[in-house]
Amino acid sequence: MARRDIAVLGCGYWGKNLVRNFNELKTLGLVCDISQESLARAEEIAPGIDFSRNFTEAFKRSDIKAVVLATPAETHEELAIQALENGKDVFVEKPMALTVEQGRRMNDTALKRKRILMVGHILEYHPAVSQLEKLIRKGNLGRICYIFSNRLSFGRIRENENALWSFAPHDIALVLRLLGETPIEVSAFGGAYINSNIADVTVSYLRFSSGQNAHIFVSWLNPFKEQKFVVVGDQKMAVFDGMASDGQLKLYHQRVETEHQKLLLHRGEMEIIEVSNEEPLRNECIHFLECIRTRSRPLTDGEKGIQILTVLQACQKSLSLNGLPVVIEKMQDEVARGISRQNKQ
Repeated sequence: MARRDIAVLGCGYWGKNLVRNFNELKTLGLVCDISQESLARAEEIAPGIDFSRNFTEAFKRSDIKAVVLATPAETHEELAIQALENGKDVFVEKPMALTVEQGRRMNDTALKRKRILMVGHILEYHPAVSQLEKLIRKGNLGRICYIFSNRLSFGRIRENENALWSFAPHDIALVLRLLGETPIEVSAFGGAYINSNIADVTVSYLRFSSGQNAHIFVSWLNPFKEQKFVVVGDQKMAVFDGMASDGQLKLYHQRVETEHQKLLLHRGEMEIIEVSNEEPLRNECIHFLECIRTRSRPLTDGEKGIQILTVLQACQKSLSLNGLPVVIEKMQDEVARGISRQNKQ
């Protein structure tokens, strides 16, 4: 029988899904939230589990071996480091932190304490993404030309993070995984229409040394919900539609051919790629439990989280500069100098 040694901190909009999954996996032992309303919700989902409004209970209890953070992003660094320093493994929801410096402190603490640190990038555990990666690695799409994604909805409005930080981590994680590299330069544009300091809409452009490019369009001020991720190869094109009830991954046999020195559009058939109906979040939770059991490195570990934070922070900097390009290497040097100065103080 599984041990109930997992504590979930936060049972709000997303945390309730983690509470449900870890409870169904019979590993949930404690739920903490400062809101009595959220704890009442947790008790409905997982009756008979321990509940507390004090987060430190999760860190101090010897029967709790791992902590899952579904709290606001601005709390992630402090809570994760407290958990790690108390010997707990940590699963932290995206975004891992609000700066690269915070992410590195979290990861350094995990390495020092020899603890698991996993970041919740749920799409990495989606069966359709695994199938898409196989198609790319096998060369079914040919040479990848570019990737674009749309992640749009009407609400939910955040007050402490903009649409870039709330939505784009999903797609940045997939772009980096599928292309196998970090961009050399980014540009980001956006607009704040509800709160003057919080962008509701952003478009980010990522340029890679291989010549490939990606753009990511996110908005919570859109009349309809859309989650589409498109990979364009020189032989075929693939579409991952997160909102489709079936046929979430489609392969389009379309390409441009040269015939008698003329460019011709080849329009082939559309093929639906079979994808299992496993719940991505369930896969993610099981992966975390397996990493704890085997002491193995998570697919979305602290280093991966830092890579995504680096791109996010560069996009945010470009956004504040009205779209001026930001070179990743230069920004990484600036971050390294800042950390060095802090260590000397």
